[in-house]
Amino acid sequence: MGTYKLMLRGLFFVGLSVIFPGHAFAKACIGFGPQTPRDISSKKGTNPVQFSFAPAAKDMNLCNIHFHKNAEHKGPGYSLDGGEGDHGGFKCNDTPKLTAAQLSEPKVTGCENIKPGDTVEVHWVHTSCDVAPGKGLGSCLSDACPNPQLRVETQVFLVVNDNKAQAKFSDYVYTGKRSKSGYHQAKKIPAFGDAVQFLGSTTGPSYTEEKCSPLQVTWNVREQCATLDINTLNQWCKKNVFEEDHAHGVRKLVTNPALLDAI
Repeated sequence: MGTYKLMLRGLFFVGLSVIFPGHAFAKACIGFGPQTPRDISSKKGTNPVQFSFAPAAKDMNLCNIHFHKNAEHKGPGYSLDGGEGDHGGFKCNDTPKLTAAQLSEPKVTGCENIKPGDTVEVHWVHTSCDVAPGKGLGSCLSDACPNPQLRVETQVFLVVNDNKAQAKFSDYVYTGKRSKSGYHQAKKIPAFGDAVQFLGSTTGPSYTEEKCSPLQVTWNVREQCATLDINTLNQWCKKNVFEEDHAHGVRKLVTNPALLDAI
């Protein structure tokens, strides 16, 4: 859920470690809740920490929208290896099938480090706090609400230079309006493929299997990629209330069952 650092008032978390024989890493953090990202095709998980699922997105306030270059999660529609480093992760399976026209230079620019043919994972972050959308995950809490319930609605896109792509980002933005129920909401949340819901944490390259995130997050991740007109994403990057103009890095896939929720 981005590389932003979210401080919880009055709480202090201590990272513990334990040896896991035969595990790829010598140490893994314990004492934390289940971690994210994960392979959503696998239901395995033995993390003992449980917390309640957050309410449905429509019953919470949208507090942030941001995106990552390459998918942080691994799913049925995005399982191609994206390499190592801060922008590793996974690519959409249809990436090799793109045409020269879809990979051509877009008319609109705006996002600093995205080009046609890239995969992006978009996060619509929702909070139980009575707050307005804004920059960073700090916008998801307040002095009056320091420990909110959090929900992230997630869709992975394959960005292309194609005005006939399956999706236009302008359909999923925040326009400053509230729902009839009084909540800040995006115009709509994309739904390409069934969604997998599970308990997890925040993400981003600052966390690993040795350094866990303490925040508790309900995730709802769609299983399939959809093509997205890059011109519409670039237009959003030019101006939005979240001050987002680039793709964030990814956290390496969490594979240790001791750090995962059982789906």
